[in-house]
Amino acid sequence: MQKILLTGADGFVGRHLRPMLQTAFAGADIVATHVHQLDVTDAAATAAFIDNLQPDACIHLAGVTAVDEAKRAPEKAWAVNFQGTLNVGTAILRHAPQCRMILISSGECYGASFKTGDALDETALLVPLNLYAATKAAAEMALGAMTSDGLRLLRLRPFNHTGPGQREAFVVPAFAGQMARIEAGLTAPQIKVGALTPERDFLDVRDVCAAYVLALQKFDVLPNNSVFNIASGLAVRIGDVLETLLEQARCPIGIVTDPARLRRVEIACAIGDATLARRVLGWAPQYELGATLLSVLEAARRVVHGASS
Repeated sequence: MQKILLTGADGFVGRHLRPMLQTAFAGADIVATHVHQLDVTDAAATAAFIDNLQPDACIHLAGVTAVDEAKRAPEKAWAVNFQGTLNVGTAILRHAPQCRMILISSGECYGASFKTGDALDETALLVPLNLYAATKAAAEMALGAMTSDGLRLLRLRPFNHTGPGQREAFVVPAFAGQMARIEAGLTAPQIKVGALTPERDFLDVRDVCAAYVLALQKFDVLPNNSVFNIASGLAVRIGDVLETLLEQARCPIGIVTDPARLRRVEIACAIGDATLARRVLGWAPQYELGATLLSVLEAARRVVHGASS
């Protein structure tokens, strides 16, 4: 592969994925774009960009990535996550049909199917329970249908992943950021939380990126329109994540429930079965969750220290 297009490259995952692609595909031109270079909601501009670049592969990360942000700005979420994805897929099919496209979807798409309490594999129904998941599921269906016209596509459904540099719109950095500010004496010694009883499937962002790299490396030998869950298969209580972080606290910190952080609909347990990715891609998580959580906390402390120095 000579040219690999990485949309949304300035986002949390993109910043981790780009150097891994550069290592795995030595000599390839990793064309890393952000919204100011490639606005995927602009169909004409997207088509022109793809036509000019003629990429050999595209990993499509660009999107509104947080559930609550999508809820607050539904028009933007649909414009970026659905229409923007459709624009990229359409441009590739029309102007660079040789391009291999990897669509980064989300385990959130399973929604109500999680109510079984079982670890879900790729055959589980997509029954979104929030707007973010609906936009991602719709994008999957749209691009999946385009494979009958020749679009070369893989669909990946990562579950919760975290690491240094993730925004506080997500639960682990939200806890870590508050802790860092409390330790620095910038806020009262109480951490604000939402529901702590739900169980989630957590991964280190580096493990998720490794799965993306493997999918691209094996793309040509996989059935077109294949779908892979990227998940640990382990259920971890949100409250246990918080307790693990609080064990590293440098001062006493209380816990208070913030009604604004509670969701109207909350799945009790959301776990993925990534047996297919393990068997076909040869992928498996390598990073231990406790170490990942500590890395997020240390990153938050550095940010707070830098802002206050």
